[in-house]
Amino acid sequence: MMLKFARAALFAILPAEVMLAVLLVAGVAALRGVYEQIVPEKVRRIMGFEAKGMASLVLWVGRRRHGVPPGAVTLSYHREQTGLMFGFLFACVIELVCVEILLRALDAPTGLRGVVLALDAYGILIALAVIASYITRPHVVTADELRVRYGAFFDLRIPRHLVAGVQHKRNYNETGMIKTDGDCLALAANSQTNLIVELAETVVAVRPLGRREHVRVLRFFADDPSAAVEALRPSRDSAAIGPAGRAK
Repeated sequence: MMLKFARAALFAILPAEVMLAVLLVAGVAALRGVYEQIVPEKVRRIMGFEAKGMASLVLWVGRRRHGVPPGAVTLSYHREQTGLMFGFLFACVIELVCVEILLRALDAPTGLRGVVLALDAYGILIALAVIASYITRPHVVTADELRVRYGAFFDLRIPRHLVAGVQHKRNYNETGMIKTDGDCLALAANSQTNLIVELAETVVAVRPLGRREHVRVLRFFADDPSAAVEALRPSRDSAAIGPAGRAK
């Protein structure tokens, strides 16, 4: 009798669980649709930067990198900027200590001191997340694509067969972090770029706040530009392979 009851309960529970899963998936999709309608794209992207930064902190602690498949060539670009970022981080820590001392000297309320302390600590966390994103999200070259990134803020994936040329050319006068001039996109590290990649056709690049740009020339920075040129130089094997992976 108990066995029959258990079987009947099982057959009743399984359809209910399937229905619950369907409702949950539908609910999540509906909530996502509402979220995308209510929250502007720029705000969603800024929130995404924060989430990616926190994930980068976890990767940094675990000595791992994001989006680096086996056999890929990684090109770091953080050496020119992490020094400045650590300097900014040190200034934030000094500010936190000084403000706390000042508020205590003024006999400020504990609640106010707690709010100021939380805001300063959050600023330090964000600075660490930005540093982590630079370190854990390098440029990546594989047999299929060139992936150019700028921490959690920019990510452009270019099919390898579209890379028409690459040269090592240093420019110390870049303005802004990410800048476009016609069909040329520049990603500067400490106002510097040292690589120029020309494409066989334009690709669409999404700027940090969502604006789309049609790009055919890309200037960016790598800590070892010679390694980047070598990694992107067509080899005999790759020249014999078409975009679909079949021998010509």
